[in-house]
Amino acid sequence: MSRFNEENTSHFVNIEDAGRTLNIHYNDIGDGKNVVVMLHGSGPGATGWANFNRNIDPLIDAGFRVLLINCPGWGKTDTVVCAESRSELNGRVVKAVIDQLGVNKISLLGNSMGGHSAVAFALANPDNVDKLVLMGGGTGGVSSFVPMPTEGIKLIGALYREPTLENLKRMMNVFVYDASDLTEDLMQARLTNLLARPDHLESFVKSLQAHPKQFPDQSARLDEINAETLIVWGRNDRFVPVDTGYRLNAGILNSQLHVFNKCGHWAQWEHAEKFNRLVLDFLTH
Repeated sequence: MSRFNEENTSHFVNIEDAGRTLNIHYNDIGDGKNVVVMLHGSGPGATGWANFNRNIDPLIDAGFRVLLINCPGWGKTDTVVCAESRSELNGRVVKAVIDQLGVNKISLLGNSMGGHSAVAFALANPDNVDKLVLMGGGTGGVSSFVPMPTEGIKLIGALYREPTLENLKRMMNVFVYDASDLTEDLMQARLTNLLARPDHLESFVKSLQAHPKQFPDQSARLDEINAETLIVWGRNDRFVPVDTGYRLNAGILNSQLHVFNKCGHWAQWEHAEKFNRLVLDFLTH
């Protein structure tokens, strides 16, 4: 857990996107010159703080400023029905937020949907990117080895449609490699979080109906990314199979791939200490 406080680091900013005003919630921690933007995944109840509270402190201690941006439809940010590529919507949101904060250059660290969003941002705004860290996401497309949609993605859909503790446990049990690490307190906190915003749940289901491919396949454009990229994956990921990581590694020419064994879809939480050392070394060298 972070020694920082979610509430004390909370901020809001209004942005304009596609003719609408969106109130975006973010956490702003540290005052370093080099900025790391952390982007959460798409699970019900996910937030930047919930995804990354085990990873903030080492970056602050190394002199970075950390921004946790909650995407439209998650946390305290406004909800949307997204009838387009959500990756690109989130990328535009990140650009609008950093513009308002007067930040020009960022490194992006994205988990799952956050990985897709980081890639979309990098493709649209190459001059604003220092480095990329992608975990469990970055491009869509079909796995060569695992039936699609994957077991985990099916369970996310079921939880969005029926947000019960039972469905949450079903999803979380395949979310990580060792489900015994998931405490009842964590489960209850996540359930409380997702039930607090039924509008987010409804909008996500409506978004899938309006535009089924929320996270399109960017494989054909990956070679446009010149930023130095670290790709991190769990070998036992049952949401986004590890061969997606190999596709990213093949497509992004200036990239390296690190695969954790005994690891599911939440590398930054399941292997926090090793993950933090890996990312810190990558960002500082």
